Amino acid sequence: MIIKKFQGKTKEEALEIAKKELGDGLVEMNVKTLKAKGMLRMFKKNMIEVTVAKEEENEKYGYVASKVQKTTAEEAGVKVSLSQGKIIPMKQPVKIASGQGSVEPVMAPTANTSEQEVKQETPKGSILEEKLDNLQTLLEKQLSSQAQKEAEEEKAKEKENEKKEAENRNRINFLKLLYNKMIDNEVAEKYANEIIDEIDKNCKADVTMDMMLSEIYQRMILKLGKPYTLEDTGESQGPKVIFFVGPTGVGKTTTIAKIASTFRVEQKKKVTLLTADTYRIAAAEQLRTYANILQVPFKVVYTAQEITDTIEEYSDYDYILIDTTGHSPNNEAQRESMSDLINSVETKATKEVFLVVSASTKYRDLTRIADTYKEIADYKLIFTKLDETSTIGNIYNLKMYTGASLSYVTCGQNVPDDIEFFNPQTTVKQLLGGKR
Repeated sequence: MIIKKFQGKTKEEALEIAKKELGDGLVEMNVKTLKAKGMLRMFKKNMIEVTVAKEEENEKYGYVASKVQKTTAEEAGVKVSLSQGKIIPMKQPVKIASGQGSVEPVMAPTANTSEQEVKQETPKGSILEEKLDNLQTLLEKQLSSQAQKEAEEEKAKEKENEKKEAENRNRINFLKLLYNKMIDNEVAEKYANEIIDEIDKNCKADVTMDMMLSEIYQRMILKLGKPYTLEDTGESQGPKVIFFVGPTGVGKTTTIAKIASTFRVEQKKKVTLLTADTYRIAAAEQLRTYANILQVPFKVVYTAQEITDTIEEYSDYDYILIDTTGHSPNNEAQRESMSDLINSVETKATKEVFLVVSASTKYRDLTRIADTYKEIADYKLIFTKLDETSTIGNIYNLKMYTGASLSYVTCGQNVPDDIEFFNPQTTVKQLLGGKR
């Protein structure tokens, strides 16, 4: 007996394959659907497995006991093997008679023959099929377990990705909030984007919002730097000559009076006041009035030589503060005159230049003013009229644009109270939305 399995896309295809190999006379024993397996099983089609049997030639014409003979043989103690079509005597040779004929005595088989017959009673194909079924069940369980594990891992990965996406959205929204606060305070888009990009690149994804706020706060403070202060070095190099330059109407004269008052009253320094602003008589008279109140010398100078002579005259003084004429950035003659005055100071005196600008001036105008005076001399920055604006972004803008040090800020007309050194901490706090 030949027992064999064949596979095909359909039952008919599998039987056709079997007929080509074994020929006709096949007995169909079992039909089973085989599910596709593996990682790509969803893209594969199921197969049909057909188990068939066929008698061999030497078995086809062998003696096969009829039902009547089987019954009679069993009564006589004879074992009948229908699977092989043979009659095996159980004990002794016997003669089985029937109405239609007789069966000749058959000798008892040997021990080996009996074992072989026992084995043949259980077809090997059935055992193999059972083992294959068990193996398939085991593989299906393993695949199911693996698929479940992969599904759980994928679900956990999706949750982690969702968490990261949520954190990233919060991070972006927080940076947008800080950016909008700076824009509301009229920080230029260029500089706002620069600081936001720095924070975004240097802060890790898991950094908290408090840490990000602290980072941007510290970075902006470092960019603004410490305020520049006029300090007495104690060396006998003559007086420190300080020019105050800037456009008309920004408050240069009042700022000079405030600084002179601080030097004279609080620090007990020897101070002289000069004015080169011969265009505005009121400015000269205003500075003269402050000089009288402070009881310090005052002079009006018209040329660079007069400044040199005044420095010689007051060589034993600590500070000589000089008010200058405000002029348009487009006036070439005034710009050259200003340059001559500033460059008249010889090496025997220390020279400082302060560009005084209003915090309420438009940023575009501030850059033009800064460029004009940069051609004349290097300067430090003084911002006035902080009380006349609700936004102070221009302080940060002009610092980033010029790179010049910030020194004083003023916020009122009272002399000498409404002046102080620039404070980067309070400025940055206000730029990021805090209260002044």
